[in-house]
Amino acid sequence: MRIVFMGTPDIAAQSLQALLDAGHTICGVFTRADKPVGRKQVLTPPPVKALAVKAGIPVYQPATLRDEQSEKTLRALAPELVVVVAYGRILPPALLAIPPRGCINLHVSLLPKYRGSAPIQWAVLNGDTETGVTIMQLDEGCDTGDILLVEKVAIGPDETSGQVFDKVSKIGADTLVTAIEKLQAGTLTPQKQADALATKAPPLNKEMARFDFDLPAQKLHNLVRGMNPWPVAFFERGGKKIKVLESTLPPEALTATPANPGVILALHPLTVACGSGALQLQTLTPEGGKPMSGSAWAAGRRLQVGDSL
Repeated sequence: MRIVFMGTPDIAAQSLQALLDAGHTICGVFTRADKPVGRKQVLTPPPVKALAVKAGIPVYQPATLRDEQSEKTLRALAPELVVVVAYGRILPPALLAIPPRGCINLHVSLLPKYRGSAPIQWAVLNGDTETGVTIMQLDEGCDTGDILLVEKVAIGPDETSGQVFDKVSKIGADTLVTAIEKLQAGTLTPQKQADALATKAPPLNKEMARFDFDLPAQKLHNLVRGMNPWPVAFFERGGKKIKVLESTLPPEALTATPANPGVILALHPLTVACGSGALQLQTLTPEGGKPMSGSAWAAGRRLQVGDSL
């Protein structure tokens, strides 16, 4: 099928590669602008652009889709279908109407749950045991179009957002290819979303990653998982931020003796009392330092059982 692809980050590049491997003709790629990356702020193309250039596909990086030029460009490319994966912009009605087979989108949640830009993170933050991918028909709203195909994905009790995202990216790319095959065969039946069941997945920010040992241990464990790889959960000690990269929930025997939130219950591994239960801080990154075990961090600060964080 003749397709225009719109996307930006790694998950989109993985889907683009899957479409190329499946033999589809990608007649053009729309992606976001190159951005400065790293300490030296080197101007770097998004992953989708890098892949498209390597594959010899024309690349377009418009500042907006709501102008005549974007419409002219898409009409000139004459795609049968537009595929959108994590592009970062809502397509206006003028563009939605151009391809005869419409515009479809890969969204990494079980819609209508978690509409928005951070669905995987919120699924992990909320302690969900499953997420998935939804292939949907785009409309003028944000993740509100008819559902075409769904694939569920399990979330392990200790998996981070990054780990779940890696799983979903591969499954999403395969599901997208299957959906297009079914679209060509005329075997897809669009299903309206149950708007009354919709929930939001807004962007994360650094302040949301702040630890509060007064919270239940399970909630804090989910915070650590959900905020990894960004922005990373943290607590403060002595005016310095301590990032928590990895945590685990200890056996119930270690939490049988009540203690005030923030009190150290054990050093190997570093185990801290919470509002209910306790949390083992497996891997920490002190401000200005490198990742280390929680036990090594505590030893370096001569902390003892009974001290408070």
